Amino acid sequence: MNTDYLLELRTVNVTRYVTPLREGGSMPAITEADDDFLYVLKFRGAGQGVKVLIAEIIGGEIARLLGLKVPELVFANLDEAFGRTEPDEEIQDLLKFSVGLNLGLHYLSSAITFDPTVTTVNARLASEIVWLDCLITNMDRTPRNTNMLIWNKELWLIDHGASLYFHHSWQNWEEQAKRPFTLIKEHVLLPQASELQQVDADFRELLTSERIRAIVALIPDEWLTGAFDTPQQHREAYSYFLETRIANSEIFVKEAQDARKALI
Repeated sequence: MNTDYLLELRTVNVTRYVTPLREGGSMPAITEADDDFLYVLKFRGAGQGVKVLIAEIIGGEIARLLGLKVPELVFANLDEAFGRTEPDEEIQDLLKFSVGLNLGLHYLSSAITFDPTVTTVNARLASEIVWLDCLITNMDRTPRNTNMLIWNKELWLIDHGASLYFHHSWQNWEEQAKRPFTLIKEHVLLPQASELQQVDADFRELLTSERIRAIVALIPDEWLTGAFDTPQQHREAYSYFLETRIANSEIFVKEAQDARKALI
């Protein structure tokens, strides 16, 4: 692999549980780490386990590679003794089941939730985000839950944990790589996404096999269990899914364009 594409996430140690974010289905929390920064922590012991963390890494780092703004992702180590003094039993259980490596997103202090009735997103940026979400099958960027923030007057993408939903069962996953993403019709930015054709050409050029594999290589071995015999086989499957989807991007681009025409 060309060393130009070797990626690495920092590892921090969680030192303080600040507050739960109960609006998240997997009970994320704001925590402090030993680098004195605050992070939104996604716990491996939450309902859907490490699959959410894997989707977060793949979705977030692809977005970053494409030039979109995403908070820094870090591996966050949780010590066995960390939750013992937590009075809330539900949180204590979550911390107990999450000992080891979790995932943190740099906390964007004072950021506000993106509101499409207040902020207009230009056609190019809207098209880039719609294309990304078609690629990673992200069902979670709707008017009800935009998963975008305005921070320092710029649009930031958060929470890609609901992406790549095929990996919760791995059923017909090779076939799913070529399917259109029908849920794109619910996307909050679809009405503005008028430049999908040009974005498709630009992004296909950026997302080489080598770069995809460098992102997939970030996933820790210990998170890659269950569906395949080895972590490397897991990585090959994720890479194959993404590379196949990119090679057949005209399928999901047409679906998005057709859904947009129906809207406007």
